[in-house]
Amino acid sequence: MSTLSTHVLDTAAGCPAKGMRLSLSNGDGGLIFEGETNADGRCPEMPKHLKPGPYRLDFQVADYFRTRGVSLPKPPFLDLVPIAFGVADEGGHYHVPLLVSPFAYSTYRGS
Repeated sequence: MSTLSTHVLDTAAGCPAKGMRLSLSNGDGGLIFEGETNADGRCPEMPKHLKPGPYRLDFQVADYFRTRGVSLPKPPFLDLVPIAFGVADEGGHYHVPLLVSPFAYSTYRGS
């Protein structure tokens, strides 16, 4: 089975995104996990082992920035950031980082 991790960085504040809620779903939309990032912007409670297939991580971006006192337009430009990805390598590690601000985000397959 493949391993999975994530790391969320608040690029507007230049720090890890502590307390961002996220969820992990399988390809059928079935919820696998819900949690939030720790002080380092990581979520160590997230399931570590995944079978090959499609998955989706959903990050609650607008809620995170609101709790930090950031004034957002209504509706916010970014509310939920979905990252749909596939696990193909049965023994590989999949690291899905998110670099985010109220108006932009970036992701990639990390190591």
